Amino acid sequence: MFKKLVLTAGLLAALPALAAHGEGEEPKHIPGIFVGATHFDGDTDFSWGLEYEYKFTSNWGAGLVFEKTPDGHDGAGTELHIAEVYYHPTNEIRLGLGYGEEEVDAHGHHHSFDEHLWRASAAYDFHLGKFAIAPTIAVDHVDGENATVFELAFLMPF
Repeated sequence: MFKKLVLTAGLLAALPALAAHGEGEEPKHIPGIFVGATHFDGDTDFSWGLEYEYKFTSNWGAGLVFEKTPDGHDGAGTELHIAEVYYHPTNEIRLGLGYGEEEVDAHGHHHSFDEHLWRASAAYDFHLGKFAIAPTIAVDHVDGENATVFELAFLMPF
């Protein structure tokens, strides 16, 4: 897991060197980090993660989300890998629909397993110069149940 995190963080850090946009052009690459909380089955646990979106047009983009909830699933810990499609009705609003996998870690007292999930998300991007802060809410549908995720994302569009 640590190797995945280091590789993902390294790729996000290298993105500004891989592509640039001209003056006045809308950024195409939107990497970010986030912190938040996941509420599921009466429990609320700390979550954090990395995200990346590539905007094909001013209204449409696609991206990846890596999310970790260390105490999720009754202390077993969860890791999410999600591919999302985003619609931007305005420059600030970002609506997402995604599909991915939830991995539940064993930690010696649970059985490890993977489950497929669907995610619907909504964010509002507050643009602050070269950066943006995005309060986000997401609902994950996993194995017939829903989890609600509240996040604060720190983005660096370029």
